[in-house]
Parts: sequence; C-alpha cells; structure tokens
Amino acid sequence: MSNTKQLTLNINGQDEKMNVPSHRTLLEALRESGHIEVKCGCEKGDCGACAVLVDDVAVDSCLTLAWASEGKAITTVTGLGNVDEPHPLQTAFKDLGASQCGYCTPGMIIASKGLLNENPDPTDDEIRVGLSGNLCRCTGYAKILDAVGQAAEVMRREGEPS
Repeated sequence: MSNTKQLTLNINGQDEKMNVPSHRTLLEALRESGHIEVKCGCEKGDCGACAVLVDDVAVDSCLTLAWASEGKAITTVTGLGNVDEPHPLQTAFKDLGASQCGYCTPGMIIASKGLLNENPDPTDDEIRVGLSGNLCRCTGYAKILDAVGQAAEVMRREGEPS
C-alpha cells in the first residue's frame, strides 16, 4: 500500500497539483510532471545536474522530498527565461560557449543564479566555490566561470533584483 499525498507545487510561477508517494523526491515529481529540463544525474547530491531554486536558494532536487517544497516557489531553468526573453545567465552561457553536451547546463545556471542571489558581485574564487557542487565532464569550467562573471556584471548594470 503506497502512502500518497496530494500536493500543490508552485513551479515557475504556476501551481501544479499532483499525487505523489510520501517518499518521492522533488526531482522525480518534477520530471514526472513534465519538467524534463531538470536533469537526473547521480541521484545522491554529488553532481548538481538536478539543481532548482526553492525560494531563490539553489537545492539539489534529488535530495529534497517533494512534500517539503509545498508552499514554496520552485524555479527551474525554464522559469528563469526562454528563447524570446533569456535570462542574462542563459545569454552568457550561450555567447561564451559555456556548455558543450549541455547536460549539466540547467543545474549550472540554477546554481549560478543561487550564487548571484546571495552575492551579486562575486570574485572568481567565490564563483568557483559557489559552483563547486556542480560537475561538468566536458568543459573544463573556464568558460562557465567567465559566463557567470559576465552575467553578474549585466545583472548589476540592469539592476536585476535578487
């Protein structure tokens, strides 16, 4: 007998109702409801591919139970911007070639946004530390670090709120 609970999760500004077992992770609930932009990597909190913002703080959705996010604002990379109106982080990643295969990119962008929410003017070392929970097997990180720095500058100039 499964112990399910009806939840209403606010995902990218939209309330979504779902029935989930009490042990379901936020990662599983998001992907099962069609949010495939949240990537499933290690499922143990080591890679950061599944990062989402919960009340503007980056969390690994594979380590968060879905019910623990009820009543909070969940933002995936899709909720930051789209093709027509990209977020400065998305633009910087594209312009600087900060992704290769792209699998880690949604989590990297979310972790970057979480970092910039806390520190809008990070040093290179602070960016390295802020992204240390996110792994990329393709890029070597240099372009990722450059993209975060460029986006931070754009966001400060444009006065983007945290």
